[in-house]
Amino acid sequence: MEERIIGRETTVGILGGDALPVVEVRPKAGNLDYHNKYTPGATEYFCPANFDAAATKRIQDAGARRIPAQFGGRITRAVDVMVRANGEPVVLEVNTLPGMTETSLLPKAAERWVGINFADLCERMVRMALGHGVAPAR
Repeated sequence: MEERIIGRETTVGILGGDALPVVEVRPKAGNLDYHNKYTPGATEYFCPANFDAAATKRIQDAGARRIPAQFGGRITRAVDVMVRANGEPVVLEVNTLPGMTETSLLPKAAERWVGINFADLCERMVRMALGHGVAPAR
């Protein structure tokens, strides 16, 4: 049995140790189920999410910076975080192999963060995995 957490659904991506912008996920109808998550156009994505600077930092800290790389995902990871109405972030899960599809959040955040398109993101990830140390440009 788990607590039902009501709030805004967000994801924080990590690329090379840097937290990407918070992405808020809002299905157009219903809940974030399989259909809404994987059907293009069924869900809206807001990146960066509309939180003030302090709330954004709390979400990134809870979802990204406090999750050590040893947990998994040395190059990338995505952390799903619910944000309660009072602003308290609650970590739901850590994805050590984040999705890399047209509906995936890590590529969306990378593109909006510093304009890293999908092909460049893939290349960076491969170079980082090979130990070439290519960190995201700011």
